[in-house]
Amino acid sequence: MPNLLIRFFPFLGWQRFTAQTVREDVIAGITVSLVAIPQALAYAQLAGVPPYYGLYAAFIPTIIGVLFGSSAILSTGPVAMTSLLTAASIAPLAAAGSEQFYAFAILLALLSGLIQIGFGLARMGVLLNFLSHPVLMGFINAAALIIALSQIPAFLGISIIQSKHLLLDSWNVLTNFDALHGMSLAFGLGAIALLYLFKKFLPKLPGVLLTVGFLTWVSFMVGFAEHGGRVVGVIPQGLPSLTVPSFDWAAIREMLPAAFVLALISFVEAMSSCKVIAFKTRTRWDENQELIGQGLAKVAAAFCQSMPVSGSFSRSALNLSANARTGLSSLISAGFVFATLMFFTGALYHLPKPVLAAMIMMAVVNLVNVKSIQHAWQASRDDGIAATTTFFATLMFAPNIQDGILAGIMLSLVLFFYRRMRPRIIIALGLHADGTLRDAARFDLPSLPPQIGALRFDSSLLFFNVAYFEDAVLKLIQRKPDAKYILIVGSGINHLDGSGVEIFYSLSKHLHDNDITLAFSGLKMQVLEVMERTGLIETIGKDNIFSADRIAIEALQARINA
Repeated sequence: MPNLLIRFFPFLGWQRFTAQTVREDVIAGITVSLVAIPQALAYAQLAGVPPYYGLYAAFIPTIIGVLFGSSAILSTGPVAMTSLLTAASIAPLAAAGSEQFYAFAILLALLSGLIQIGFGLARMGVLLNFLSHPVLMGFINAAALIIALSQIPAFLGISIIQSKHLLLDSWNVLTNFDALHGMSLAFGLGAIALLYLFKKFLPKLPGVLLTVGFLTWVSFMVGFAEHGGRVVGVIPQGLPSLTVPSFDWAAIREMLPAAFVLALISFVEAMSSCKVIAFKTRTRWDENQELIGQGLAKVAAAFCQSMPVSGSFSRSALNLSANARTGLSSLISAGFVFATLMFFTGALYHLPKPVLAAMIMMAVVNLVNVKSIQHAWQASRDDGIAATTTFFATLMFAPNIQDGILAGIMLSLVLFFYRRMRPRIIIALGLHADGTLRDAARFDLPSLPPQIGALRFDSSLLFFNVAYFEDAVLKLIQRKPDAKYILIVGSGINHLDGSGVEIFYSLSKHLHDNDITLAFSGLKMQVLEVMERTGLIETIGKDNIFSADRIAIEALQARINA
């Protein structure tokens, strides 16, 4: 019963509170809140919703995420990637800044949350691994660039009419510098300078909060808003009201693909944080439970009139470095957001939007990882193609960046099956000193006798590659016209399906009709079991199946010499 309760209520499994753990959790919670509050305002701007949506997202969803997720140290709330995906998903459906846009943001939080909950309840967390790392890195690098470009108008104080092409919009901004607002640029550059200096020389201080606080005070003193600068403005005081999101079935049909992508990407982001936390704290985490927790957090965001949330890598790392022990730290952080909503919203009125843009730009610098794409190319050409294609597709589709990663996923699956359709086959083998048959040219090995042809197949033999395997055997026969034995080195075959069984039957008969014997060496137990159940071993003959390459070659040579 206790384990069942913990499964449904993961917070019951938190470490037992002591005076020391409570003290460390309180300090960690305060530390995270000093970053979470300014970030919440900035990421709301990135998502294209009012600033208070960000504060709402950092309150109730944070509590729900930590109570029902599997990682007590993961900090849930507004994040850059999810905010960008929110804006990108809704842009084709509603005008930016309209009430319809805000309603769709709430609806997107609900849809993506329900998708995550469904995955978690179905125990399908492992399926998220189908998003390959090269595709993810291509997308993240492009998204980081897009995030930075999307903040240029606010950074420069330029108002533009957004089109359906972010790169074109960015070019129009950069070629119209005469329209920039000088004071906005000064505040933006000042914010970047201060954030960099705090991070470089005073990393232990809450640099984000101090920067925001100082520049908000400067904005008030110099009358930034009166001089044409854009500020956060009025933030409603008090807590969000709990309301049922409005349903627009046409919009739901349009947003489902985007909601799926958002659910996928936001969980991958949360998953990366959970893995780091689990490794450093030597604790376990459950990807399916985390899916449920993150999904519930998104649903909670929808019911408290907010935007989609996710696990934050930066705030979770801060939580971890501040020695948080339990989810109490996230509850403390949410408590400070509560205090801000109740008592301090007026102090945020004069916060310049160029400062928020600068915060976002500085935050996404950590997302850029060009070496990951370079490593993809070094690993394999297919991975490099997938990563690079995803990168450029995401840029070209912007602001509809979800189309970019969908293109990357489809391409990676096509390349995956293409590789499996044409796996590595070696038909010029020689006997190595260690007793295995290897590539004769690569290892400078003597060729096998003309009466023996050997082929190594480095893949499972399945329906989509049996034709390629058969072609390789026929090519080997052409190269070895005097062959009396064709030896299949099966050490690389992990699985054999019905099509593979049939091709062995067909080859055995075809070769037998031409006075050639089919033999095997190094077959794995699971493959031998399939051959036993289907009668293949009886057809081929047990005396033609050998446990090792050297044994096979010696036995076949003995037959030839007999």
